[in-house]
Amino acid sequence: MAFYFSEPSHTFGEYLLVPGYSSEDCIPDNVSLKTPLVRFNKKAGEESPLSMNIPMVSAVMQAVSDDKLAIALAKEGGVSFIYGSQTIEDQAAMVARVKAYKAGFVTSDSNIRPEQTLEEVVALSEKTGHSTVAVTEDGSANGKLVGIITSKDFRIGHCPAGSKVKDYMTGLDELVTGKDGISLSEANEIIWEKKVNQLPIVDKNGNLVSLVFRKDYSTHAAHPLELLDSKQRYIVGAGINTRDYMERVPALLEAGADVFVLDSSEGYSYWQAKALKDIHEKWPNAKVGAGNVVDAEGFNFLADAGADFIKIGIGGGSICITREQKGIGRGQATATIEVGQARDEYYKKTGIYVPICSDGGIVHDYHVTLALAMGADFVMLGRYFARFEESPSNKLVINGNYVKEYWGEGSNRARNWQRYDLGGKKSMAFEEGVDSYVPYAGHLHDGVGMTLKKVVHTMCNCGALSIPELQEKAKITLVSATTISEGSAHDVVVRNTSVQS
Repeated sequence: MAFYFSEPSHTFGEYLLVPGYSSEDCIPDNVSLKTPLVRFNKKAGEESPLSMNIPMVSAVMQAVSDDKLAIALAKEGGVSFIYGSQTIEDQAAMVARVKAYKAGFVTSDSNIRPEQTLEEVVALSEKTGHSTVAVTEDGSANGKLVGIITSKDFRIGHCPAGSKVKDYMTGLDELVTGKDGISLSEANEIIWEKKVNQLPIVDKNGNLVSLVFRKDYSTHAAHPLELLDSKQRYIVGAGINTRDYMERVPALLEAGADVFVLDSSEGYSYWQAKALKDIHEKWPNAKVGAGNVVDAEGFNFLADAGADFIKIGIGGGSICITREQKGIGRGQATATIEVGQARDEYYKKTGIYVPICSDGGIVHDYHVTLALAMGADFVMLGRYFARFEESPSNKLVINGNYVKEYWGEGSNRARNWQRYDLGGKKSMAFEEGVDSYVPYAGHLHDGVGMTLKKVVHTMCNCGALSIPELQEKAKITLVSATTISEGSAHDVVVRNTSVQS
């Protein structure tokens, strides 16, 4: 006989947090959102070998996670999982671009040879939008540095036609440079001490490695939570599937990927256990998350199989139609609560803490706080990040409003059959996602900053200064439909206002 759950499953929108006592220490500046990303032996006093400074990761989707968004999110302290529904070479190239983008150290994209003309400098600047051009012997980004030329060095209308770069540039003998291996703080000290606008970083052979700009100092200061590895490179993840992982993983490791996730609509399967076993045997230091699951049974299966973190959620995404197509899934709040309890029981039994990620079902910012309070260590977001300027999809004007394209991996547009693979033919039998638009929401830095302000303030209302403390102290109540409607503005005519901070 089939098993019947005694209670209906619920979504985040059916719950509210009840305030707890806020002490004098419960102020936003004292709150830490640091959270573990991969498993560790908590009972032995270990810390997670890979943690995040904010509890947010971006979904493994074509419309969401490419190298540009990965850099933007790492600046805020989170991790992007670059989508795997592309060739191994293209995915590895995206990962490599993230790792090559050292925080504050910019690879020069405006380069020219000394024998070229000022007209070519102007054309190059118009193309890249950058007025500082590195002059190298071969005109490449990593060639032997011979000088710098900027828009301040010449006026095109007052120079003879065909004038050479070498006659107007600031030569190497007049430049202040930094040695390869210098830290960002040391580079900025030189910039301020020598009163220069940029500092070329060169290696022992005189080749240009990167540039550090004075204007980027304020940008760096605006991202105090940026997530960096031991070499001061941004942390980045990558999505993999259960088909070609033995070829994909080594290429991604070579490119510098820090963490992987098996991207599947349903992870309680032989295929995921096999992939986890194979990867960990071949590459013992590789960190691999798995999922998705919606109950304790699924969690325990993947935890025993060696998953470094486990994703929760089936059918709760805004573009996902798995529930209506196949009739499987579970309310995201109920799934998160049960898996969170299973995670805690697993830790008590084994001493191993396996972080869990709530994936899907986040409609409002406060749903992030609810997911954390219910046990999630972090949340995975698709629609949320697809709205921002940094996502890879096109920005369009529809009915006079800016929107971004957003489509599911199970849509006919993406055709990511590997995500829904059940070991059969290499194709999709039917769609499990839609193609859509989402309202454009500006830059990721501003959007994430506002969301996290709400999370932090709510945590203070609950008397919690960390995510573990929130999970311990949170008081959560199920609410009625009437209570939900009462929670929004009602019985008034609302004026359009906004608060700027």
